[in-house]
Amino acid sequence: MKHLNKLFAVVLLFAGLSSQAQDSDNPWAISFGANAVDGARVSAASKMEDQFSQFFNVKNYWNIIPSVSYLNVTKHVGGNFSFGVTGSVNKISKFVGERPTVPGDYPVVNPGDLSYYAADGVIKYSFGKYLSKVVEPSAHIGGGYTWLGDASYGTVNGGLGLTFWFTEMVGLSWQSTYKHSMEDSAMRGAADNVPTHMQHFAGLTFKFGGKDTDGDGVYDKDDACPEVAGLKQFQGCPDTDGDGIVDSKDACVDVFGLVALNGCPDTDGDGIADKDDACPEVAGLAALNGCPDSDGDGVTDASDKCPTVKGPKDNAGCPWPDTDGDSVLDKDDKCPTVKGTVANKGCPEVSDEVVKKLNDYAKIILFDTNKATFQQQTYPVLQAITSILKEYPNSNFAIEGHTDSDGKDAANQTLSDNRAAAVKNYLVENGIASSRLTSAGYGETKPIDTNKTKAGKANNRRVEVKLVK
Repeated sequence: MKHLNKLFAVVLLFAGLSSQAQDSDNPWAISFGANAVDGARVSAASKMEDQFSQFFNVKNYWNIIPSVSYLNVTKHVGGNFSFGVTGSVNKISKFVGERPTVPGDYPVVNPGDLSYYAADGVIKYSFGKYLSKVVEPSAHIGGGYTWLGDASYGTVNGGLGLTFWFTEMVGLSWQSTYKHSMEDSAMRGAADNVPTHMQHFAGLTFKFGGKDTDGDGVYDKDDACPEVAGLKQFQGCPDTDGDGIVDSKDACVDVFGLVALNGCPDTDGDGIADKDDACPEVAGLAALNGCPDSDGDGVTDASDKCPTVKGPKDNAGCPWPDTDGDSVLDKDDKCPTVKGTVANKGCPEVSDEVVKKLNDYAKIILFDTNKATFQQQTYPVLQAITSILKEYPNSNFAIEGHTDSDGKDAANQTLSDNRAAAVKNYLVENGIASSRLTSAGYGETKPIDTNKTKAGKANNRRVEVKLVK
């Protein structure tokens, strides 16, 4: 038995190194642990209620040895079905030797510490996983052979089981099996008799056997690029530059680029891929192969009578009045008395310093614990953020919510969504156009500090304000 325990320790180590997967990915399973034999009360009783009334009477009827005493190996064969074999050992010291002459009286005797061995084939049907894919009930049928002392006979088996999964691959299993003996005579306890009985199994279950050649977490059978590590969202194919475009469809595989330009970059943001842009560092026009119209008035430099001063096309490129001198005509300027930028319709651009100031405020937004409601001292902070956003009426902002890693992923995602939405709602209620704002939560997926310390977790629980360009 000592060597058997060592064998199971090795099996446990091997299974623990396997990656998580469902049955179709990891088709093999090993279970091992302890088994208990009920002392044959189930066949001694003539009434159904007597057969199972003492089902969990461990002290009086169950035979258990203090060691690993069963091993099951199972192969998933398709759908919800699996087939396996089980070997078990036990010692019978509690046995209902005779059917009772007095109703309800089931005397237990020690038949002589009989050795018990069983080998069984099992066909199991899983009813699926429930309660967040943690609990998996099942039913099984099969048959086998049982040795009890000097006797041995075949059995027809059936029963129910329940597995609690710690991960998709590792679980704690329980199974109860009714074993109907082919030789359950009136001479119970005779040397050649194996009575019908119940056997229970409790132990650990490990799934394994999946193949992931490139180690990217996508099994080969589902991996479109099984020899090259890739991403799950691309069926295991790579995105070398991380731009969200699979390499096979990326015209610039090694450089982060844009979807609209087939994965190629546009450094100057003029809508022309760098590889096709004659002036890749300066924003230009497609008509000029990406080179600029110096004053940005929509009139090419070659045709512009005022090539260094912005003006309308109907005035040959020379300017109309521009009170604030920001190169945006008063008739087009949303902020005609305040100097701004062309890109922002004459209103001032939001600087990095302003964004930093917004996020300095955002860091001290405080919520009630595990809620999306604000603590009282947060309202002055929200008012300050509102005031800054009103200074930039043409700028759009994204409100992002983040949490630390405590709690479940789904709960953290919901909490971060709700908190970001709460900030957005406050801003809208206080005069910021809803069309200028978006909100989104990212749960625990984007930490800025460690989640192993209290201070790190506090930093990760945050709201961020980002300029949408």
